[in-house]
Amino acid sequence: MIPMNSTSGPAAFGRVDPDGTVYVRTPDGERVVGQIPDVEAGEALAFYTRRYEALEVEVGLLETRVKGGALSPEEARHSINAVRETVSTANAVGDLAALVERLDALAPLLSEQAEARKAERTKQLAAARETKERMVAEAEALAAGNDWRGGVNRFRALLDEWKALPRIDRATDDALWHRFSTARTTYTRRRKSQFAEQAAKRESAKLVKEQIIAEARELADSTEWGATAGAFRELMTRWKAAGAAPREVEDLLWTEFRSIQDGFFNARASVLSEQDAEFKANLDAKVALLDQAEAELLPVTDLAAARAGFRTFLEKYNAYGRVPREQMRALDSRVKALESAVRSAEEEEWRRTDPQARARAEETVGMLTAEIEKLTEKAAKATARGDAAAATKANESIATYQTWLDQAKATLADFNR
Repeated sequence: MIPMNSTSGPAAFGRVDPDGTVYVRTPDGERVVGQIPDVEAGEALAFYTRRYEALEVEVGLLETRVKGGALSPEEARHSINAVRETVSTANAVGDLAALVERLDALAPLLSEQAEARKAERTKQLAAARETKERMVAEAEALAAGNDWRGGVNRFRALLDEWKALPRIDRATDDALWHRFSTARTTYTRRRKSQFAEQAAKRESAKLVKEQIIAEARELADSTEWGATAGAFRELMTRWKAAGAAPREVEDLLWTEFRSIQDGFFNARASVLSEQDAEFKANLDAKVALLDQAEAELLPVTDLAAARAGFRTFLEKYNAYGRVPREQMRALDSRVKALESAVRSAEEEEWRRTDPQARARAEETVGMLTAEIEKLTEKAAKATARGDAAAATKANESIATYQTWLDQAKATLADFNR
């Protein structure tokens, strides 16, 4: 049997009989919690102490959840009672009474939380009332407005939001709902009336567009290209101003009108095809000149020849007339690229022959060469006196300066090409 005179630890709350029976001490006296024969008393007691420790963790977690408000007061009260029952009858060794006291100590907190939740509920109901009053005001504003497309969706969203809110006192809730429902009904009636008016306008637009089509037929065979094209543009302006016809005929009317227009403009295009052929010939000639110039001048290796060649190219290129509009940008882009290549070569030539830049490059090479010589002498002296670390450091610096020197020499070489 383990000693019974300890005032702390497992022995303070339990003991073990020689037959392995384990007891826990409580304010109501001892009670058996189990039996583990054929083991040391300390080991048997430790087994039931670990059970107590698990209970202590469970009580601690419950305290944390209750204090943190993770449980409603009712849920917390139920959990506390359940854990209290578990602790009171637990087959464990430890200060079970202290655990019960900790659980009982949560009761005042539960009362506070219940009051806080009641106050929060009152606050939520007040917020719900305020929200519903705002929604009613918005619904009544929509009912008085003319947003026939967005209003439908907004009323639908408001209704869904209303359903998600909690009910407030019955009289207020019913009064607010009556106002909201009335606003929605008013909006729906006005919207239907508006659509009926729109239907009448669409029927009027249909008559106007049929008249436009009749006038377009009279213009279809005209060979006065400029005047007739202007007349068709005027018809198109009237068409757009007429508004939309009923949906089932709008596309048919447009197809017919567009067909008449296309017939006229196709005839005009056929007459003007001769001009297009001339533009195409100019295009082919300019493309051939560009191909030849790009092949002869690019890349630029002889600046003087490139300058002269580009001037000759421009004279021939500009001698040709207009080209199709859709090809102008591509041709201009190629000419600008050719000009840019010659200009870049001129700039490169200037940079290469710039005496100030050459002088800076020569100065850099001289400075790096002198530094390498100093470091070489320093490394030799360090080696002579047996200072391997200093010699190594100097040689590393020489390698770095040598890399810089190689780069500087390459830059200087560019000036000697």
